[in-house]
Amino acid sequence: MIQKHFNQVNRKKVSGRSAAVLRYDEAGGDNEPQVIASGRGYVAERILALAEENGIPMEEDTFLLENLIDLDLGEQVPPQLYAVIAEILLLLEEMERMD
Repeated sequence: MIQKHFNQVNRKKVSGRSAAVLRYDEAGGDNEPQVIASGRGYVAERILALAEENGIPMEEDTFLLENLIDLDLGEQVPPQLYAVIAEILLLLEEMERMD
């Protein structure tokens, strides 16, 4: 039987942290964001550590993460999530202007 936790606190206790990495290249002609890495537990910890080491900005959004973690690597993000991703991209753009 597969355990399913709808309470995010309980899910983190059982499977550890989660992380997903998106690639979006507005200038490169590929206008749709893609999932290029994702994982739970140790893999998520490595993703987060590498992002921090390389100064890559991160955003925490549980709703978005739970939807992205189920996508296959290289898969394009569904249009239903574009609004949330657009908000994050705007936030990151503002952060870059402040630096």
